Amino acid sequence: MKLYDPSMIRMIRNQYKFRFSKNLGQNFLTNGSVLEDMADAAAVGPDDYVLEIGPGIGTLTSVLCERAGHVTAVEVDEELLPILDFTLSEYHNVNIISGDILKQDIPSLLTDEKEKWLRKDAPVKIMGNLPYYITTPILMAILKSRPAAESLTVMVQKEVAERIASGPGTKAYGALSVAVQYFCEAEIIRIVPKEDFMPAPKVDSAVLHMRFRKVPAVETKSEEWYFRTVRAAFQQRRKTLLNSLSGLGKPKNEIERCLNAAGIDPKRRAETLDLAEFARLADGLSEENVCVQD
Repeated sequence: MKLYDPSMIRMIRNQYKFRFSKNLGQNFLTNGSVLEDMADAAAVGPDDYVLEIGPGIGTLTSVLCERAGHVTAVEVDEELLPILDFTLSEYHNVNIISGDILKQDIPSLLTDEKEKWLRKDAPVKIMGNLPYYITTPILMAILKSRPAAESLTVMVQKEVAERIASGPGTKAYGALSVAVQYFCEAEIIRIVPKEDFMPAPKVDSAVLHMRFRKVPAVETKSEEWYFRTVRAAFQQRRKTLLNSLSGLGKPKNEIERCLNAAGIDPKRRAETLDLAEFARLADGLSEENVCVQD
């Protein structure tokens, strides 16, 4: 069955008396080519174990089941569980976990569950159509868990995808760009207009493919200070670094010395720094002693 067909979505909605939840960001895709592009971007194959976030009515899930060795999907809306039992009834390589992905032990899902359904050395792909309202928390929870996975392929709000994939010196570049690119290489696969969803959201979406790095993009003495520095720098992005970094609670003269020691002009703004410069700056700021210039 073509679960992306609007008539199928209406039939399911009527048969199960289902109502779309704005609180859960439920917008179901009606363009089958997007599903194929997502699976192609992740290079899903018969040897792969796929963890899907938010299967909805199983639109992407069914495509993944056709390609993958096994699919584990985590769905937060209990009202969708009987619908998934119906829409995925022909597949025997899928299991649905009822729960919130933010409350799951992600590493366990990618090890214990994988071994239960497939095999220990199976390649892992993480995929999903992420609700707009909780995209960043989900992404950061996955990235910081350091999953034993090859890639993360998701549909997100177009603006968020552009922020994640952008580089220094661009308007979209920000704290989220730096955080995600620390863990991954990110690229936008395609734009998905709002008309390709039912009900149609207010903004367009994008398919974002992220390949996990074997090691972080840059070395840093303290990841905690790295991310604290990045957040503080972009908190007031229109201000110079000397002023925006005051949010770290360090004396201004110490911040200036750290910037100079890192070879960064204190008058620069956060969006001009690349990941390596943030790492040098964070390393200096993380020291208990005041930064000193060579």
